[in-house]
Amino acid sequence: MNTILFFQSLWAMELRSTTEPERRLEENIRMIKDAGYDGVSADWRSREYVRELHGLLKANGLTAEGQCFPRTIDELKPVLENATEFGLHHLEIQPDVRPRRLDDCIPLLEGWLRLGEEVDFPIYIETHRDRMTTDLFFTLDLLERVPDLKLLGDISHFVVGREFSWPITEENHSYIHQVLDRCWAFHGRVASREQIQIEISFPQHQMWLDQFLEWWGYGFRSWRRRAAEGETLAFTCELGPRPYAITSRDGEDTTDRWSEALMLRECVRKVWDKSRGNLEDNA
Repeated sequence: MNTILFFQSLWAMELRSTTEPERRLEENIRMIKDAGYDGVSADWRSREYVRELHGLLKANGLTAEGQCFPRTIDELKPVLENATEFGLHHLEIQPDVRPRRLDDCIPLLEGWLRLGEEVDFPIYIETHRDRMTTDLFFTLDLLERVPDLKLLGDISHFVVGREFSWPITEENHSYIHQVLDRCWAFHGRVASREQIQIEISFPQHQMWLDQFLEWWGYGFRSWRRRAAEGETLAFTCELGPRPYAITSRDGEDTTDRWSEALMLRECVRKVWDKSRGNLEDNA
């Protein structure tokens, strides 16, 4: 049976508060463990940091999603060494390059894919602003040119980047579905057409929360049809600190992001459970 794993972003655990001190890494890991998450999402580039984090995760029975931001093929190699030594669920790449031509992207993607064949964990390319995948149309063209490319979908960036009008047009739904059909993991936050991260507990944002849940449900059903028996799907709650989070006049978050992450996780869990029922009904 396929299952879903919920991860909490360590970047999203940062408070960046003018009044509250930052928590120590050990405290954050304990909070994440006690809240019932399966693992964390963390930067996997520094061997010293990864070694420390790995010890904490192992002691708490947690796993990890590794992140990296290579600009060349070779910059991925030390990250793969860290991941091989300490282990993780999957590695996601945010390609820190912004070519204007598809032909300039292909050698990088093919080089990273070749390196990925040498390790025993999956590698995904994240959809993200100010990266190779910053634009929706450009990303769709990349998917056509590189059929083996597997994505980690953070679709909030496309909603803002293309400033989707409301209601969402059928054309834009189709574009998002094409992306979701190539997604093998997800980062979770809710955007509007103007803002990358809105407060999901505010009633005026309910329509956007419902829309993202609908898209994720489509993505889950698509993944279930593609995944092998026993595979696990990772969903990371990634409600980031300011300037992702909207702040009030005093510079503090307008909501408790930790509580909203837990709220988001439960909403997504219901969508995941429903996606299994929908597939069984259509079998």
